[in-house]
Amino acid sequence: MIRKLLPILGVTFIDIVGFSMLIPMLPYFVTHFGASAFVVGLLMATFSLCQLVSAPLWGYISDRVGRKMVLIISQIGATIGWAMLGLAPNIAVPLAVAPIAVVFAARIVEGISGGNISITQAYVADLVAPKDRSRAFGLIGAMFAAGMVFGPAGGGLLYGKFGFAMPFLVAAGLQFVTLLLTIVMLPESRAHREDEERLGFEAILASFHKPRLARILWQKLAIALALYGWFAVFALFLQRQLNFTLTQSDYLFSGFAIFSAVMNAVVVGRVSARLGDRAMSNVGLACLVAGFALVPFVHNVVPFLALAMMLFGFGMALTNTGITALISNTASDREQGTVLGASSSLDSLSGILAPPVSTEILGAFGPRFAGAESLALAAIAFGMGLRSARGERISSRAGDGAVTLARDIEMSEVP
Repeated sequence: MIRKLLPILGVTFIDIVGFSMLIPMLPYFVTHFGASAFVVGLLMATFSLCQLVSAPLWGYISDRVGRKMVLIISQIGATIGWAMLGLAPNIAVPLAVAPIAVVFAARIVEGISGGNISITQAYVADLVAPKDRSRAFGLIGAMFAAGMVFGPAGGGLLYGKFGFAMPFLVAAGLQFVTLLLTIVMLPESRAHREDEERLGFEAILASFHKPRLARILWQKLAIALALYGWFAVFALFLQRQLNFTLTQSDYLFSGFAIFSAVMNAVVVGRVSARLGDRAMSNVGLACLVAGFALVPFVHNVVPFLALAMMLFGFGMALTNTGITALISNTASDREQGTVLGASSSLDSLSGILAPPVSTEILGAFGPRFAGAESLALAAIAFGMGLRSARGERISSRAGDGAVTLARDIEMSEVP
């Protein structure tokens, strides 16, 4: 299986190395042009809006023309978008527009052109049997984690020596390399099919009308809003509260990626086996609430920032895995694609709604309140989790009682 997945694993690793250079750098880059914190959030929301609109369309097209062609289109868009970021001042001058307008245009180009993540997952699902998909997705996740380690560190080094333009241009170059690898090395994974049932928006919305599933999906939305709001404002928080440079932020992101990879690879499986998915997700949410509550008191790197980062890493690993497992286990086998599609759509929606709010709060009240939105939403999600856990315990006891009663009745009828 690994040999079959090697091309897509290599493409994914190189893609994420380039992409992760952009994550901690973009807020610094935008404010470098004199934009406010609110504009940073608006920029992130614009990209997510484009993804929300375009991703279902590209998924629909990939079912007809194949994954490879859509992946190529996505990589072309990413290459153009990142090159535009690197050349933003030079492009803006002849067009007589503000550089920030070019930045928005670049993110719109990349957002509309697709998005490699969902197509990559579909590609892997095409190649491997259902019994091997967990392992295959684990390998993709490992490539994501490895790319997130090297990307921010590499971006920090490039910025330190050459300034803002070079990391974006290198990211565009790496994306161009993945484009060539896809064209040359990546075989098509999907044959053309006209008769396959397609996922529609009606089926996605129907997931919210199933009571048990709907409760988990609403909790998922609260969690996604909390996390998207925090990551939109995190780099600005480091800059304004702790006077972090871009290079220092990049190194911190790399360290956080290493810690998260260890949590996902080593800790999550053991905690799930011991506690179950519901209890595991609640423990993770408790850690996230504690981490966000700690934000106003972070005035130095050690010990408060280190403790907050450990709580975030541990909490995210347990929460995201636990909630995803609960969503999947609540759905029947024939509904997995529809239900997980509904769950994925909540991430895009959160990427639109949360960043402008969290960045505006930071701009209005200062960095000590940067995590206020995320704290409130994580607390709501935690409360929902505790309530669901209590309901599940009551249902379990009721079920055990019914079984016991039926057994007693059966025994009493035995002559």
